[in-house]
Amino acid sequence: MWDDRFSEPGYAYGTEPNDFLRERVAQLKRGRCLCLAEGQGRNAVWLAEQGFDVTAMDQSPAGMEKARELAASRGVTIATQIGDLAHFDMGEGAWDSIVAIFVHLPPALRADVHGRIALALAPGGTVLLEAYTPDKFDYPGFGGPPRDQLDRTFTRPMLIDDFKGLDVIHAEETVRDVNEGKYHHGRSAVVQFLAKKPGE
Repeated sequence: MWDDRFSEPGYAYGTEPNDFLRERVAQLKRGRCLCLAEGQGRNAVWLAEQGFDVTAMDQSPAGMEKARELAASRGVTIATQIGDLAHFDMGEGAWDSIVAIFVHLPPALRADVHGRIALALAPGGTVLLEAYTPDKFDYPGFGGPPRDQLDRTFTRPMLIDDFKGLDVIHAEETVRDVNEGKYHHGRSAVVQFLAKKPGE
């Protein structure tokens, strides 16, 4: 499904970075940055433009090809890795920042991936994510899990619990206009989260 979507003409979620990422980039730890389930590279390429050493990963080869094309068109370089989040090895203490934008996973996998993110951060490292909440269905916006996958939406308490070993900088459920390509747009209910691993 993702290869089909990412093989369509253009960029499914646009070429501009996520708004929350743009707003909070100054609070990310500089250095090596991993963008998880990064699709066609819009966030990874923008972070590279800001001076981060970026690796983008996604399960879709088509998406990672588009990411490399976007990076080349912007005059920056990113590393790309193709992998399944269920098995992707993030390492331990390997990343200064990890970014996960609209990465909606089944509950058990979500908790596992979030635990591995915390482990993969270097001391003082930061994690930033945004996701749809269960309230998304109260608004006309388009994007995120369908009703039969409600358990893939996130809440503020859920994220605080998943990352309980980290120092929370920002954790808020909010309603905002999402305008990210043809697959994410309109008034939407989201949770925005930023946390830092204790250490330097």
